Amino acid sequence: MIDQIQAYLGDEADSLLNHQCTTISQERLHLPGGDFVDRISASTDRNQRVLNNLHRIFHTGRLAGTGYVSILPVDQGIEHSGGASFAKNPDYFDSANIINLALEGGCNAVASTFGVLGSVARKYAHKIPFIVKINHSQLLTYPNHPDQIMFGSVDQAFDLGAAAVGATIYFGAEESNRQIIEVAEAFHRAHELGMATILWCYLRNPAFKKDGVDYHVSADLTGQANHLGVTLEADIIKQKLPENNGGYKALNMGESHYGKIDDRVYTELTSDHPIDLTRYQVANCYMGRAGLINSGGASGSNDFGAAVKTAVINKRAGGMGLISGRKAFQRPMTEGAKLLNAIQDVYLCPEVTIA
Repeated sequence: MIDQIQAYLGDEADSLLNHQCTTISQERLHLPGGDFVDRISASTDRNQRVLNNLHRIFHTGRLAGTGYVSILPVDQGIEHSGGASFAKNPDYFDSANIINLALEGGCNAVASTFGVLGSVARKYAHKIPFIVKINHSQLLTYPNHPDQIMFGSVDQAFDLGAAAVGATIYFGAEESNRQIIEVAEAFHRAHELGMATILWCYLRNPAFKKDGVDYHVSADLTGQANHLGVTLEADIIKQKLPENNGGYKALNMGESHYGKIDDRVYTELTSDHPIDLTRYQVANCYMGRAGLINSGGASGSNDFGAAVKTAVINKRAGGMGLISGRKAFQRPMTEGAKLLNAIQDVYLCPEVTIA
């Protein structure tokens, strides 16, 4: 297994597999494990039904009992358009094939829309945990104006048999205050009903791109987005893998005063290494008390290598797993399942350790 992982990583294998973190030590983290619900979740204010659903998610699929998760997310039909998402493989216009891919790929859960999951709920909700994505940015409005709005109620997700609900907040956007209030209320209701909660902690503001650098994937800003997400009592945080750092510094230039920062974030708590940048994201999830899952990203020319690299970075940083959609469903089901298995193999491989 380790030989295949090294082959996927290529020239980056040594840097990624042998890096030792000297910023935030692993001893400070609450790491994933088969006892995560008993060791961490059971200490929270979550009721027994939430713990039951978290236990079910952690004990489904190829990663069952490890404390790691591999989730298939397919909400791009709304977020990007059905044509852009499914033209490469029109079979996935059929909602049942989305669930079948998650099953074939050995996933812990499948995350999708009210429509997708509701259309096949009685056939599949007892076979694999459903995560209902309750808000979306539908992008058909002209002129285009991205904004996460609710597409249904938490009670509706409960009625169709969901184990969890998911939501997105665009931190930094004009609409973020409203989104925070809506999601906070939705997550409270989800926990009352016994469902777990997953928050897509995304950044969105044109000002976050400055001098040719996109700080939407900056470790310090995404870390703060995570910190806001766990404040809303998300059980799991979904975040993009960090690609740079210094977003606060860039935004606090001139007359702008955006939040506050301490230079030790850059000199002691992070380095330029992607594992250290991701560990800062984990640290902002209450040192791992809320699990960090990173996104697999868009499909490209080297999907298997890119997916395995992201999984290695996430695992060695102290994260809880990967949520990968387009790389999997924009190809034949057999290949998509193979890609999901390649991600899972990273979390099953004992030689890939915490940095």
